[in-house]
Amino acid sequence: MNDFVNQFWNWYVILLVLGSIIACGVLLWTQSLPPPAKLDTTGHVWDETLEEYNNPLPKWWMWLFYITVIFSLVYSFLYPTLGSFQGILGWSSSGQWAREMAKAEEQNKPLYAKYLQTDLKALAADNAGMETGKRLYLTYCVQCHGADAKGSKGFPNLVDNDWLWGGEPAQIVETIAIGRNGVMPPHAQLGAETIKDLASYVRSLSGLPADSVRASKGQEVFNSAGCSGCHGPDGKGMQAVGAPNLTDKVWLYGSSEATIIETITKGRNNQMPAWKEFLGDEKVHVLAAYVLSLGPAAGGK
Repeated sequence: MNDFVNQFWNWYVILLVLGSIIACGVLLWTQSLPPPAKLDTTGHVWDETLEEYNNPLPKWWMWLFYITVIFSLVYSFLYPTLGSFQGILGWSSSGQWAREMAKAEEQNKPLYAKYLQTDLKALAADNAGMETGKRLYLTYCVQCHGADAKGSKGFPNLVDNDWLWGGEPAQIVETIAIGRNGVMPPHAQLGAETIKDLASYVRSLSGLPADSVRASKGQEVFNSAGCSGCHGPDGKGMQAVGAPNLTDKVWLYGSSEATIIETITKGRNNQMPAWKEFLGDEKVHVLAAYVLSLGPAAGGK
């Protein structure tokens, strides 16, 4: 209700809720009036002579309904039900979430403090610590990198040895803590034919089939258009700027000619969000150790 600046909606909800509860109470009261001297029937007849009397509900049943009406009124004043009224108890779902999170943090704080003092490689070999890291991964990372950590189109594979920003422990911590923003600028100004030449050269770098004539022209463009400034003169990339290696078999968006042309023409903008403020140093440390444990160098999958 805080999103409604017009008080009309506030009163609309209040009247709607209270009116509905009161209407239910009035309906119950009318149904509890003494029956007429002569009992009427509903007019329904089954099996020729079986009729349905129009009798009031039994008193015990009626009082069960009255209790629900009374409960609804009490609940409406105790909890946020009536428009912008927050309820006498001051309860809110966000407040309850914050209290539960604070309680969990207090319980887990000694454990995470212990992990923070453990060397990242040693922690990556600790089974209990990695169970904690796995739970963190499945909560915060699985949406992009997948349950098996092998990534998907546009999201890096975490179980191989290909690292855009470096796979050393300190670099993994930095990536998770402060995030990364990888930008491939668009080069549509080069023109369709030149871009196709460039795509052929890029494909040839990793041994993919490519038109040799176009690849030769593309090599000149690669050096003159500034591509080598990020990917290096040999196309092996630079971790300092997150520029991928173009000579291996790892492709974040795909290696088809059409995909590479799209990448060169329109560019790419990938962002790894920063988690330090949300998770804290302790959880970032455990999560980094888990990511480190996934790679072949650490004996992961």
